[in-house]
Amino acid sequence: MAAIITDQLRILNAKNFVAGVGSTGNSYYSFVALPNPTDFDADWNTTPPSPRDNFNEENQYWDTMIGLKKITKDDAKQVVPKLTWASGTTYDMYRHDISVTNPSQPSNSVDLYSANYFILNKDYRVYICLQNGTSPDNTSGRPSLDEPTFTDLEPRAAGTSGDGYIWKYLYTISPSDIVKFDGTNYMPVPKDWSTNSDDAAVRDNAAVSGQLKIVTIVNRGVGLGTANRTYTGVPIRGDGRGAEATVTINNDAKVETVTVSKGGSNYTYGTLDLEGGGVPTGSTSPIFNVIIPPAGGHGADIYRELGAYNVLMYSRIENDTENPDFVTGNEVARVGIVESPVAYDSTDILELDKASALYALKLVGSGYSSVVFNPDTNITQTIGVGSTAFGRVVSYDQNTGVLKYWQDRTASGFNTSGTFNSSPTFGFETHRFTADIGSGGSVNIIGGSATLAIQTSFGSASNPGVSTVINSRTYYLGQSFIKGVSQPEVKKYSGNIIYVDNRPSITRSSSQKEDIKVILQF
Repeated sequence: MAAIITDQLRILNAKNFVAGVGSTGNSYYSFVALPNPTDFDADWNTTPPSPRDNFNEENQYWDTMIGLKKITKDDAKQVVPKLTWASGTTYDMYRHDISVTNPSQPSNSVDLYSANYFILNKDYRVYICLQNGTSPDNTSGRPSLDEPTFTDLEPRAAGTSGDGYIWKYLYTISPSDIVKFDGTNYMPVPKDWSTNSDDAAVRDNAAVSGQLKIVTIVNRGVGLGTANRTYTGVPIRGDGRGAEATVTINNDAKVETVTVSKGGSNYTYGTLDLEGGGVPTGSTSPIFNVIIPPAGGHGADIYRELGAYNVLMYSRIENDTENPDFVTGNEVARVGIVESPVAYDSTDILELDKASALYALKLVGSGYSSVVFNPDTNITQTIGVGSTAFGRVVSYDQNTGVLKYWQDRTASGFNTSGTFNSSPTFGFETHRFTADIGSGGSVNIIGGSATLAIQTSFGSASNPGVSTVINSRTYYLGQSFIKGVSQPEVKKYSGNIIYVDNRPSITRSSSQKEDIKVILQF
């Protein structure tokens, strides 16, 4: 049986997703990850590999995760393709009947939402094209010469060039939305269109459903009416009521122009009744296309009218001296989004604004302020006879003595591609770094030529260490330490990773900010 899932389901899913970002019980975070991309692929920075979507890879994404940033209800919006107006460009016009057998012109799109029928002007105002100058003599439309800038509620021409375009103003993108949601290829639509006060005038102006605005001429006909005469009050018949058109007959007794003089209401189809309007019929009847507006009228439902089935999620990664969860001095080569991760050692959904996904140690020892633990180098700790903890350095702060690290399967019998190694250096079991050593163990951390000890006196279960004072200055560590050891603030492997993007690596600096803009297509 032939069937389709319509674009309206896609729009509904996008709308529900945005609503869900701000709802109770849901939590979304962006994350940065992978400080050692070239270990996974030598050509990573030239041609990053495509992410794999399986449970094995999802676990590996968690292994290499560095930090997370909460995405709030104000950080997600539905977006549509961005097409900036340019003089001399021929745009599609809104039509209700675009299909494979009746494609839009000039783009030849086979569905409305693939057509180029709305634009963004220089003032960040959005307009829909209701007429692109199409006629029987030029079925593909004409170049647009006048940029629309008006905010009138009713459709009209933008200038005096006579390019044949009729534009309908829809909304203006706010400055705050420009910062967050304006991109190279997409632009935002307003949130809560049906209720927000900023767009009430446009929305209320569309109060009459099925009110006609445009009729195009498909065939001019032959031998019509009286040459060089204009006929008013020509009724438009259909399932609606009250619409009328003005028809002009040219010197050749053909239809020259047709304009809607009264829009009527409740039309889902229609045609002109020339005889009812007093226009004598000719040898060849003209053919018109009565353009049916979207349900509720133009501007009633902006998401349906523009096809807003894409969602942009925004996140800003920046350094915070009181919550330093995003490390500097090391690479970042992966970004992503995770839905409803869980807080460490809890069953509750994570609610922190920022969260570290790294393990950390507070180290002391001679020359700790000059010792170097190079990024991505190995560190080890003998935690007991025959048991060695193994990790990789993400960062080391010489001021505070905090070393942040991650652990993955490469220490326990698997390489970065997931291939099993029958002879792992430190055995098949992954051991955590700890202050509670067993027989034959040591609190010393060895990394290359550097050796420091875990500061076991720093923090307790009842009074975790979260900051340290050095030379009368307070340094916040971003994590809670018990006996010099800190766990990630997020429970590994919890939640659902819904987006992953492998990218050429960047090395973060203390003054650096990254804007992450992720497009989800439904």
